[in-house]
Formats: sequence, C-alpha cells, structure tokens
Amino acid sequence: MTLQTENKIKKSDITVGELIPYFREKCSVCGHHRIMHDEFGKCEGVMNKPCNSGCDNFTPE
Repeated sequence: MTLQTENKIKKSDITVGELIPYFREKCSVCGHHRIMHDEFGKCEGVMNKPCNSGCDNFTPE
C-alpha cells in the first residue's frame, strides 16, 4: 500500500478492519471476491487465471 493511500484511509472514517470484509465479499455472478474486480466492476480473475464467466459488473451475493 502506498503512503498516499494509507493516508487517505487514515483521514477517512473507514478502518482497515472495515475494508477487509468489504473486499472479501463475493460476486453472485462469478463467485470471485470484490478485490478481484477492477474499478469498473470487471472481474480480472484469480492468481493470473482470467475469469471465464464474462462478469463485467460486480454484484454482491
């Protein structure tokens, strides 16, 4: 994590403890965690394996 990103988190009302479950939430379309999706919602897959579901929008379970 960059110092700039860490400072943004510290200045916000969001704790790292709150961010972790947010990014661990799974997508109901492809089943991958939110952290595997890019800023536009498209799933980038897991551990260098692309997502084959065609998921282009994160939808929480």
